[in-house]
Amino acid sequence: MDDRERLKVLIPHWIEHNQEHAKEFESWAEKAGEAAEDLRQAARLVYEANEALKRAAERL
Repeated sequence: MDDRERLKVLIPHWIEHNQEHAKEFESWAEKAGEAAEDLRQAARLVYEANEALKRAAERL
């Protein structure tokens, strides 16, 4: 398996893994007081990263 084929397998895994983390950040934000907005921002950034990963996967 060459690197491009390997990435075709890895990227969907990374997206799913990131999605799980983002949901966890959002859940913890509900309990985080002053840190809530930072956790929500972290979740938004993870979602943005996933969009970049999706674009990368489309270009492979």
